[in-house]
Amino acid sequence: MRLLVTGGAGFIGTNVVHQLISYPSVERLVVIDCLTYAGKKENLDLLKSNKRFKFIKEDIRDKQAITNVMETEQITHVIHLAAESHVDRSIESPCNFIETNVLGTFNLLESCRSAWAGKWENHKFVHVSTDEVFGSLGREGSFTETSRYKPSSPYSASKAASDHLVNSYYITYGFPSIITNCSNNYGPFQNKEKLVPKVIDNILLNKDIPVYGNGNNVRDWLFVKDHVNALWLVLNTGEIGQSYNIGGDNEIKNIDLVTSICDLVDKRLGRLNGYSRNRIKYVSDRPGHDFRYAINSDKVQEELGWKCVYEFELALDLTIEWYLRKKINKFTHSNRKKKELVIE
Repeated sequence: MRLLVTGGAGFIGTNVVHQLISYPSVERLVVIDCLTYAGKKENLDLLKSNKRFKFIKEDIRDKQAITNVMETEQITHVIHLAAESHVDRSIESPCNFIETNVLGTFNLLESCRSAWAGKWENHKFVHVSTDEVFGSLGREGSFTETSRYKPSSPYSASKAASDHLVNSYYITYGFPSIITNCSNNYGPFQNKEKLVPKVIDNILLNKDIPVYGNGNNVRDWLFVKDHVNALWLVLNTGEIGQSYNIGGDNEIKNIDLVTSICDLVDKRLGRLNGYSRNRIKYVSDRPGHDFRYAINSDKVQEELGWKCVYEFELALDLTIEWYLRKKINKFTHSNRKKKELVIE
C-alpha cells in the first residue's frame, strides 16, 4: 500500500499518520497539507527520519500539484481528510469551505481517476465526512447510512456536496470510493478553537468558558483513536461504493461535557470541584445551531467488526492529560528548543 493522507498535519490526520506509519502493509505514507491554522507540521516531526514517510506542502485546490504527487509517489490508496471544518468559520467565510471541500475534493478525484485508470481493483479512496450533513435530530432516533441529507451550515453543505460528488464518481465511473460519516471527534492534536481543547485552554488561562444558548444541544463524541481504527478497517475491508457511519455512542449535552471537563481539569490541578464551573458563561446561540446529532454505527460494527475500545470518561481524561502536558512543556521550554511530544 502506498497511502496518501490529505490534511495529514491536522487533528484526525495526525492521529491517522502516527498510527498507520507502523503498519507493515503501508510501504509508503505521503502527507499532503497546505498548513493552514489547523495543520501544524511539527505534529509530524517525530516521523522526519522514517524512510517510509514523506510530507509535501501542497493545497488540494491545486489540481496539477495533486496530480504530480499521485504520479510521482505512485499512490494506491487515499484517506481524504483535508477540509475546512469549523462551523463558525463557515458562517463568517463560506467561500473558503466551497473552494477546499468541494473544488479540492473534485481535484483529488480527477487526479486519482487519471492516475488509476484501468486498474481500479488495486486502489481505494476513502472520503472522510461528517454526521452534520444529515442536519439536526429531535430527541429520538439516530442517523443511518440511508438518512436524508439536510445540512444546516455552509460547512455541512460543503461536506454534503463533496459526499455527493464522491458517490457520483462511483456510480458514473466505477471509481473505487467509500464514504465515512463520523460524529464529533476529540483527542490529542485538536485545534484549540474546537470545544474540548478550547474549554481546557480557557480553564488554564482563567478565562471565561463560552457555551452557546442554554447548553442543551446534544452531540455524539468519538475518541479519535477509535476513529482511526475504523478508517483502517474501511480502507482494507470496506466495500467499494458503500458508506459507513462511525460514532462513539456517547451522546452528551454540551453543558454536561463542559462541566465534566471542568471537574476533570480541577481534579488534576488539585482544585475543588466547582472552581472552574464558575467560569462558564452562556452566550448567544450560533445561527442555525443543530439541536442533536446521533450516529448509528451498526453497519460498520456488523460488517467490518469495528467497535470502540476506549471508555468515554477515561479517553476524555487522557485527552486532558495530553493537553496539560503540552501546556507544561510549552511553558517549561519557552526559551529553549521546543520539546517533541509523543502519543502514548
